Amino acid sequence: MKRVLVASAVAALALVTFFQFPGHTWLQQDSQIYVPILEHLRDPSVLANDMLVGGHYLAFTLYDEAAELLRTLTGLGFREVLGAAQLATRGLGIWGLYLMATAAGLAAAPALVASSVVSLGAMTLGPQVLTFEYEPTPRGLALPLVLCAVGLVSHRRYLAAGLAAAAGFLIHPPTACPYWVLYLFLALLASEPRTSRRRRYGLLPLAGAALALLVAARYQAGEGESQDLFSTLTALQVKLQLMRTAYVRVSVWGPALAAHYAVIVVLLAGAYLRIQRRLSPALRFFVVGLPAIGLASVPVSYLLLERAGWALIPQFQPLRALLFVVLMMQFTTAVAAVAAGWERRWAEAFFWFAAAYSLPLVGRLDALPPWRAGLTLILLALLGTVALLLRERRGGAVALAAAALAGFWLAPSLGAVVNYPRLLTPELAELSRWANASTPKPALFLFADAPRSLEPGVFRVQALRPVYVDWKGGGQINYLKDFGERWWLRWQQTLGAGFRPADLPRYDALGIGFVVLQPRNRLEARQPLFENARYLVYRAAAGSGPDARP
Repeated sequence: MKRVLVASAVAALALVTFFQFPGHTWLQQDSQIYVPILEHLRDPSVLANDMLVGGHYLAFTLYDEAAELLRTLTGLGFREVLGAAQLATRGLGIWGLYLMATAAGLAAAPALVASSVVSLGAMTLGPQVLTFEYEPTPRGLALPLVLCAVGLVSHRRYLAAGLAAAAGFLIHPPTACPYWVLYLFLALLASEPRTSRRRRYGLLPLAGAALALLVAARYQAGEGESQDLFSTLTALQVKLQLMRTAYVRVSVWGPALAAHYAVIVVLLAGAYLRIQRRLSPALRFFVVGLPAIGLASVPVSYLLLERAGWALIPQFQPLRALLFVVLMMQFTTAVAAVAAGWERRWAEAFFWFAAAYSLPLVGRLDALPPWRAGLTLILLALLGTVALLLRERRGGAVALAAAALAGFWLAPSLGAVVNYPRLLTPELAELSRWANASTPKPALFLFADAPRSLEPGVFRVQALRPVYVDWKGGGQINYLKDFGERWWLRWQQTLGAGFRPADLPRYDALGIGFVVLQPRNRLEARQPLFENARYLVYRAAAGSGPDARP
């Protein structure tokens, strides 16, 4: 009965995190990159004229094969099958947090409270990654599987942990690598023969996953540009990274982020010292080891990228391991809060609850928070503390459940936390439907007066029409040298120079068929092919076509 209740609670938390807060999105972030590639792999005639799909961004992952298999089996679209995968893996990640909390000596109910706090998610400033990703990107699916693996290892379920972490490795190797580095040491450190043998069983799935990735990479080789892993960056690549993907370079972060992470590390260390005796040996190893790898990634990335110029580093992006510092700070402070409350240390419980809620509500710890976020943090810390105070009274279970769930509603309402913009507008959907029905597949579009907008990436997928160049697509300069050069040339030719009506003949010469403008830039000399409240579409070529005034 207990297992059913726990499974139900974990499933409920997964649904709340998916539909309420931190939520989920589609075509808001990196899915703008992955989905066009998936659509092109499924049908090579789709987006064939878009430079975004010409490289092997997915050569060393089975993300694309898994997405295509799910779509084939279900008959649904990529949005549906990837959204279902995101919800399923998020549930596994929350279960992993629950297992970690019980391995820290918490009973089921308080373990669920601690898990709910961590499930609010947080931004890892600097590398700009999330502990709970909003989109079903490779990292967004892989990280919850790593958390699940850590939880299973904490309960000595080594083979099951290996299967979960191997699945994460197949989907996004960089996210799973810190786990496997630590697990390899854990397997080798076991002194008792039986324990050592059982732990080594957990390495078997990794061997199968590595072989599968090698086969997949070889199978995908030979089409378009492949990733160059062993070269050094050119001067142009360095320039483009500083302009477009500066987050991969530690030297541009500034001292404020150092102060932010100093506070995080102090809180993590304090909470760990508070709860270390409660942790199982394997969990203690990961609670210390994962943040240690995250912190070590800073000097390693600086030396290998900014001093040695190794082209692999902006592709692998070791700095993203900093998310484990953030995540373990949330976990240890949440466990410390619940443990202190269970021991009736109310002031201490309030402090640790405030620390655990600080990252999802405040974000930066190097400055005073906005008053609404600060008020919400205090209120949630009080709710958690009072719920633990009332746990043995009538209605105590209801109080714990309310404290566990309150953050998912108070953060976006009272706390005014906005995780992402609303890009999927009716006007953009209308434009996309028109383009899909009224223009040929190879037709190139340019959103000429919206240089850094994310809307072209949404349009690319919704309309299945190629875009000449856009800001979001430029993020792939980290992976492919030739792509970066082409993107930079196109950017300078069009969006980087700003829009002028006189540029339309030049756009036509570049092969751009259709130009999308905002109503404020209406062309008086031409009649638009399409128009709604937010967009106008014109042919780049002048003449007696439908967009020319008589």
